[in-house]
Amino acid sequence: KKAEDIRVFDVEDHIKVADYFMVCSGTSRPHVRAILDELHVRLKAAGARHARAEGSETGWWVLLDFGDVVVHVLQPEAREHYALDQLYEECDLLDWRTVELPDLPESANS
Repeated sequence: KKAEDIRVFDVEDHIKVADYFMVCSGTSRPHVRAILDELHVRLKAAGARHARAEGSETGWWVLLDFGDVVVHVLQPEAREHYALDQLYEECDLLDWRTVELPDLPESANS
């Protein structure tokens, strides 16, 4: 859904609540919602489960917790304000474009 400035931080050696933090931006509340909906549909099809999305009512900063992976979707102003990228700048970045993904059922791709 065209999330912007996607970064995946390997936080395993720095914090104990997750192995990876994915941080990305959505340009508006509807765009953040579309990114969340797409993540939910695709990851549910892949068998992943998450707790209720935190912050989805405002669409300013939304968090999805998949256990080992925590996804942060923020509007640009929220991303700048909370500075998660700077907070985890000592962590290694994962080149997410090279990660092989499982095939999803046809219904998840439409």
